[in-house]
Amino acid sequence: MQQQSRQPDLVEGSLPVFVFPTELVFYADEQASHKQVLTLYNPYEFALKFKVLCTAPNKYAVVDATGAVKPQCCVDIVIRHRDVRACHYGVIDKFRLQVSEQSQRKALGRKEVMATLLPSAAQEQPQVRPQEEERRMKEQLADRVFFEQTAFQTESRTASGGPSILTVLLGLVCMAALMLPTLGEQESTVPVYLHLSVNKKLVAAYVLGLLTMVILRT
Repeated sequence: MQQQSRQPDLVEGSLPVFVFPTELVFYADEQASHKQVLTLYNPYEFALKFKVLCTAPNKYAVVDATGAVKPQCCVDIVIRHRDVRACHYGVIDKFRLQVSEQSQRKALGRKEVMATLLPSAAQEQPQVRPQEEERRMKEQLADRVFFEQTAFQTESRTASGGPSILTVLLGLVCMAALMLPTLGEQESTVPVYLHLSVNKKLVAAYVLGLLTMVILRT
């Protein structure tokens, strides 16, 4: 069993990374929004160490940009926007979270999170982003996401026709996991080996939320 749980470290960059939220939005007129929290989950049976990178490090202050996450635990990463000026409105920056196993130096997985500064939340709430604005954003990011471009092109073609069967099945599995009893519950007719820990249910809820967003966008 231990050999199977360590199998992902054989392929560099293939380990899925679970981060929430997947996008950060800062509002210039809201002081409270200048501080955002990224939560990094580790659903695996081995500890992970992480590193936070950014395309515009001078604009942000990251508390604990490097650290470790224990097995089946999570850690909060605080990000502060420290250059709130009008010239940065609408500019999209990117954070990259790289994770690796404690005993190794190569990155087992990585996840990108977009960060945007807007002038006001009141202006952004009722606005529906038009296709032209979305196209402009993609062009603005093109020079910084070339390392993912091939993979994203393949996924976008397969997802354009609607959610795949695998996505739906994975969503049903997550829903079933959330309905199972929590570990430690005494009054339950479900066998003990089907009881899940709180951390596993937390991961299932996070994955289900991501799948819901994918289904709604297709």
